[in-house]
Amino acid sequence: MSVTVRTVLVVDDEFGTVEVLVAALEDEGYRVLTAANGRRGLERLEEHKPDLVISDFMMPLMDGAAMVAAMRAEPAVRDIPVIMMSTAPEAALRKHLDGYAAFLRKPFSIPALLDTVRSVLARMPHPTPPLSSSPR
Repeated sequence: MSVTVRTVLVVDDEFGTVEVLVAALEDEGYRVLTAANGRRGLERLEEHKPDLVISDFMMPLMDGAAMVAAMRAEPAVRDIPVIMMSTAPEAALRKHLDGYAAFLRKPFSIPALLDTVRSVLARMPHPTPPLSSSPR
């Protein structure tokens, strides 16, 4: 019996945050892709279609809101769920963004992250087939 590995794209310009998220997600068995801003995140989406995107809201070049808007306009990736993260309260984000599946306010705990990831992925009907090569 083959186990399908879920792929998560982490989009954040803070290297330390990315490093912690990658370690926590990989420890749970997820394949993790990374991008340092929304523009690079969109490029990664073209390269590998992940099961989930976890994105910071405030980033250089293209922020999380612009990236999610671009995703929702593109049929190939519009249905990929997004977990948004920010130090700002969620109410402040709602003025600029919709179309995300869940919100995590920084700083958050690793158990809260993993619970949110599991919850969002549990709502998905079918996992994406595993990639054949190493994504990083």
